[in-house]
Amino acid sequence: MSATLLANLSRTTDPQTTLRRFLALDAVVTTTNGLVYVAASGPVGRLLGVGSGLLFGLGVFLVVFGAGVGYLASRREPATLPVKAVIEANLAWAVAGLVALALWFSPTTAGTVWIPMQAATVAGFAALQYLALRARG
Repeated sequence: MSATLLANLSRTTDPQTTLRRFLALDAVVTTTNGLVYVAASGPVGRLLGVGSGLLFGLGVFLVVFGAGVGYLASRREPATLPVKAVIEANLAWAVAGLVALALWFSPTTAGTVWIPMQAATVAGFAALQYLALRARG
């Protein structure tokens, strides 16, 4: 991905702003997903074919993680080490989701679509954050 594409995606040429925007987007999506998992773990679990207890626990984790990413995004200059930790956590989440799908879960059709889609989204956040961090220098 080029710096021009990153600038177009974030609608700014400032690498710091680009990074903060991608972190903020990740925070909003992650926290929202977590809140849905917490508030509706039973119905969503049945829809996806994933245990409601597991989904509730994942939801709590996502809310806390999303809040942390949001805090990081709110900093004028997010520190490099925590940003790298977010990137690595996103990559680990994406891989863990796909491994769980292949080895442990017996999802419904909706779950078979949702889990890889969620993994791809999270991996996309990691890629955008990595490229923005690199562009920042």
